[in-house]
Amino acid sequence: MSNAKLPGPGNRCSGSDKKPIEIYMFIDPLCPECWALEPILKKLQIEYGRYFSLKHVLSGRLADLNKKRNYENIAQLWEKTASRTGMSCDGSLWLENPVDNPYTVSIALKAAELQGRRAGLRFLRRIQEMLFLEKQNTSNLEVLKGCAGSSGLDVEEFMADIHSDSAAKAFQCDLKITSEMAVNEIPTLVFFNENIEDEGIKITGSYPYEVYVQILEEMLSEKPIISPPPSLESFMKIFKFVASKEIAVVYNMSVSQIEREMKKLLLKQVVEQIPAKYGTFWRYIEE
Repeated sequence: MSNAKLPGPGNRCSGSDKKPIEIYMFIDPLCPECWALEPILKKLQIEYGRYFSLKHVLSGRLADLNKKRNYENIAQLWEKTASRTGMSCDGSLWLENPVDNPYTVSIALKAAELQGRRAGLRFLRRIQEMLFLEKQNTSNLEVLKGCAGSSGLDVEEFMADIHSDSAAKAFQCDLKITSEMAVNEIPTLVFFNENIEDEGIKITGSYPYEVYVQILEEMLSEKPIISPPPSLESFMKIFKFVASKEIAVVYNMSVSQIEREMKKLLLKQVVEQIPAKYGTFWRYIEE
């Protein structure tokens, strides 16, 4: 844990819904550790979402994006991450259908964000699902087009934006913020409060949920009030497609307890069960 300065005013995240804390999350869409942080992020947003806004910053360095990588090592890393964290990612992608142009994935994400922050978040999640669960080469333009469609984006606008200066500049801006905040590892979260003079708290890697809550409590001038999670059915309606692990973390239950509860929703035909290489995912059935 260390301190970090806010990026220059031109690079600040501008949002009308001003909340007392702003969290910059430095990610790479291809990073299994960022994917593994999803359960904790969901819990944080459900319990304390009224106190913070979250801005994703892409931090894949261009030199790293362009260099030839050892696919076998990446495959092994994915498998280890999946078995350790419970968030499935299938490393055989790198041996069968590798992502051959990571730069394109980052640009695509910035193109999606041009249609709004929420659109960007939906697209990021869909990219991660395609990559970690469906073993798709997400640098393929047809795959990206499909992701845009299933994320509810304007596909034509998205495909034009991928080749635009706007997406390339937005990515350069993210790389500049990464450099200014001296972020060398992902995932990294940096917490800032409303006082621009105060340094942010930078936390690199993954920590237990309580650590993130403690930082929020330290940075707020008041004791935050915890919001209870919604019913399981409402949770599924909001998030649409989630791992048993994500639900278990949010509801403070074991994966086996959650799967018993989810089977009840399965019988009611509220969800369908999607097996993954590690663990199980659940998809909400739209009415």
